[in-house]
Amino acid sequence: AERDACAPWLAREIELLPSVRVVLALGQVAWGAVLRVVRGIGWDAPRPAPRFGHGAAARLSAPDGRAVTLLGSYHPSQQNTFTGRLTAPMLDEVLAEARRL
Repeated sequence: AERDACAPWLAREIELLPSVRVVLALGQVAWGAVLRVVRGIGWDAPRPAPRFGHGAAARLSAPDGRAVTLLGSYHPSQQNTFTGRLTAPMLDEVLAEARRL
């Protein structure tokens, strides 16, 4: 329900960023939500849906033909950080990749 309620806001935010080149999805739920939303607003996204993982990347195409990279990261929740599933260096690496792109 939360994902569906937020989808229009995410769609509008993406539409308001005409020069976006990278979208960082914090978690598998966000990864899937981005893919659903961009398809819904006319973007091309790979099918079948690319598999989520920390550091995963997928190429999206905006309606104007611009390439946009979807990057995945484990969510920085206490569950993930306290267990070591996501460490500060791991998050730094994915943020550096987003910045590079």
